[in-house]
Amino acid sequence: MFYYKMDGHLLCSARHDLPFPAVEPPADAPKAVFLFEADPQSCRASFSVGHPGQLAQPEGIRWLDASRLPDGDPDPLLGRLIQEGRLRAVNYRHPQWESLISCTPDKRKKRVNILAIGDVGSTLLTGLKLLGQDVISSIGICDLSEKTTARWEFEMNQISLPWAYDAMPEVEVIPPDRLFDCDLFVFVASKGIPPVGSGVKDVRMAQFETNSKIVAHYAKLAREQKFKGLWAAVSDPVDPLAKTAYLASNQNEAGEFDGQGLRPEQIQGFGLGVMNARAAYFAKRDPRFASFLTEGRSFGPHGQELVVANSLAHYDDALSQELTHLVVTANLKMREIGFKPYVAPALSSGALSLLLMLRGEWHCGSVFLGGIFMGVKNRYTATGLETELLPSIPDPLFARIQYAADHLATVI
Repeated sequence: MFYYKMDGHLLCSARHDLPFPAVEPPADAPKAVFLFEADPQSCRASFSVGHPGQLAQPEGIRWLDASRLPDGDPDPLLGRLIQEGRLRAVNYRHPQWESLISCTPDKRKKRVNILAIGDVGSTLLTGLKLLGQDVISSIGICDLSEKTTARWEFEMNQISLPWAYDAMPEVEVIPPDRLFDCDLFVFVASKGIPPVGSGVKDVRMAQFETNSKIVAHYAKLAREQKFKGLWAAVSDPVDPLAKTAYLASNQNEAGEFDGQGLRPEQIQGFGLGVMNARAAYFAKRDPRFASFLTEGRSFGPHGQELVVANSLAHYDDALSQELTHLVVTANLKMREIGFKPYVAPALSSGALSLLLMLRGEWHCGSVFLGGIFMGVKNRYTATGLETELLPSIPDPLFARIQYAADHLATVI
């Protein structure tokens, strides 16, 4: 391992010819940046290193399972930095790599802008208004209908605690050209939602063609405005739409990928939260699934290829498949009752997951993993985006996760 200094920052790399002053490895360091090289189109620009194998193994779903990563033999300093969560990896081949070296957490309250205030957007907005006072400074809302935004500005700003009138974030109507004057942009716009009773089985994917065009338009605007905040895709299907935003924002005028748009770790899809919550709903009502509440996990897309595990320690494939089916079809049950299933998604996948993300806490979200966006447990830390690293994933469960990843790779 070779160590360098750049503008006061400690860099380490397996390369011996980087154009920075070489230094002796210090006995200790508060943090460091590991420079690696990978195709910018198929790897995050930066991430929090949780295992030495993540520096040797190409990015992908194996990063979720420590038993499937090579142990390696990092030098003592590097190993200690990884163990203590103080090592950030930065892709030296990414065009924006230099700006990531000195990236530090911004602990101030965040400005949130929401695009589209329909059923989902208004419910999500309500959740953020009521619960987000610790991390949100203000909320901007934008919609094609001026009457809609006027209504929700009027409604939301009449919600307050008595004698603590500034405790909750203020809501403001904003024009489209201010959408990216924020720290968190929430995409909730959607067209072509199949009506209740239409008989459409995969309601989420039915919206992809239309919604992807809308996403691409706003992703290009984010590129033009050099947006540095977080982009949250809440509209269906969240996983392909997250990737659409990534690809569209990184295309130049010739349609070529240039890495000058949104970095993959700036984007998350928010759909897994409600799937996880639905699994808990069924686990509370059927003792056969009760282990999910303490030992279970959910992985994969917000849709047909979802993976729910009844338990990581005592995985039962048949039970897990049955629980997964209940979760995936829960939205159809609501439609059979005669209602659109939007309240739980807007809160569990939307408001609650977004707030956990802003607080730097573990949450369910669709993140970039080797060319796809797929739902996993993750959080943002001082050293970057961290995905949960499990000690060992049972082979049958890992095979299901792999199948979901392979399917997502074919969508876009």
